[in-house]
Amino acid sequence: MDFASLAAQLNTGVILPELIVIITLLVVIVGDLIVGRTASAQWTPYVAIAGLLSAVGALYFQWDITNPISFLGSFNGDALSVVFRGIIALSAAVTILMSVRYVAQSGTALAEFITILLTATVGGMFLSGSSELVMIFVSLETLSISSYLLTGYTKRDPRSNEAALKYLLIGASSTAIFLYGSSLLYGLSGGETNLGAIATQIEAAGLGESIGMVIALVFVIAGIAFKIAAVPFHQWTPDVYEGSPTPVVAFLSVGSKTAGFALAIRLLVTAFPLLTDQWQFVLTALAVLSMILGNVVALAQTSMKRLLAYSSIGQAGFVMIGLVVGTEDGYASMVFYLMAYLFMNLGAFIGVILFSLRTGTDQISEYGGLYQKDPLLTLSLSICLLSLGGIPPLVGFFGKIYLFWAGWQSGAYGLVILGLVTSVVSIYYYIRVVKAMVVKEPQEMSESVKNYPEIRWNIPGMRPLQVGLVLTLVATSLAGVLANPLFTLATQSVTKTPMLQSVLAGVKKPAFERAAALAPVQPDVKL
Repeated sequence: MDFASLAAQLNTGVILPELIVIITLLVVIVGDLIVGRTASAQWTPYVAIAGLLSAVGALYFQWDITNPISFLGSFNGDALSVVFRGIIALSAAVTILMSVRYVAQSGTALAEFITILLTATVGGMFLSGSSELVMIFVSLETLSISSYLLTGYTKRDPRSNEAALKYLLIGASSTAIFLYGSSLLYGLSGGETNLGAIATQIEAAGLGESIGMVIALVFVIAGIAFKIAAVPFHQWTPDVYEGSPTPVVAFLSVGSKTAGFALAIRLLVTAFPLLTDQWQFVLTALAVLSMILGNVVALAQTSMKRLLAYSSIGQAGFVMIGLVVGTEDGYASMVFYLMAYLFMNLGAFIGVILFSLRTGTDQISEYGGLYQKDPLLTLSLSICLLSLGGIPPLVGFFGKIYLFWAGWQSGAYGLVILGLVTSVVSIYYYIRVVKAMVVKEPQEMSESVKNYPEIRWNIPGMRPLQVGLVLTLVATSLAGVLANPLFTLATQSVTKTPMLQSVLAGVKKPAFERAAALAPVQPDVKL
């Protein structure tokens, strides 16, 4: 087999965005080794952000790619994966903006932090398009191990060490569970690792509804639920969010969660088309538990990081509504909400970081009267929190309306009503923070706000934080008013994805035809 044929079958151009991030990662590592820790901190963040934005630009040019299948069917660069990879890359870029000052103040090396973060980004991007079991596992572990390292990055902080240990132990258990489910799929399919081929072989063998497939489904969903922090696999979330460096928490809440939902769609839709009713039932239960527990427990929190941790659990429940209904609008509403979540959630975390850098605390009670000392921070944090709560005309409102409308159209009335009720509950604890910042009289200021330092943006590392604050504020505000382009992007990401269209168009087809439609054409490799 000649080189030209091999290159055509590998189709390496599909992973150009990931290659750009990897090259950026290598530049950061080598540059840090050459110029030293102090000098590299001056330029490595901007090189990393430039690399991530270049990767997003490369994704833009892959939107209408004619052949998205690469590496002999292991990776699928379809429109759905393009959007998810773009969300992950953008979340990493904003995370770097908020990390420069935070990491410098903690006394740790910035270049190493960026290197690990870029590694996690590569893992998440590959996971979003993986369509083969081995590649899924390698990508998942690349993301997970990097996340463990980031969680414990501030080695002098006992809370960070404790969070990393908890995350590692629970994460290793969930990985083992997921791997066991994957091994059952491999065995039942007769040794297939491609997701589409697995579904075809299992249906041909008449094992579509066997006890082995049901066990594999349960174990796989358990692994995915850990990654998206769905109840009852959420136990790690509050402690890890509270103890980890805040920029790491921001990335985990957006980048890692997005990769988890990308994996959920691709794996469940492609490998389990014969158990659709079963996995939708399980995910319905997870969505109900996540919406109730996440939003109710958040009411009692006194720490902003723990409040946002339980908020993220509730938000995962909202997003799962789109996956449960399994319609074109359901999948599109998932994508739209994750794009909106990128702006508003990272903006909230930037506000928490900025306040903690200036006051040394993240207690909600210490935000009292903040608007009198820092109007920009108060405005940005208020807008992002109100958007998370679904207050119109912010982007979070349109995201929830789209999710609930898709659920109502498909007949999931109970889920939608529960979502509306828990969304109203969430508005209470978000507005509680806004009220503390805005309504407090001058004599009711907290001690931290009374001793609030002079606002200076010319301190090293503060300018990127300011840029991130303004960007997320503008995006959260305007994305609601100008939501139509995001609606269009979300809808096209579903209509341009053959995997989803095969499922949506084949609902009334026999099970064997539905399974066969999901199997990609394998290239004829002759070595």
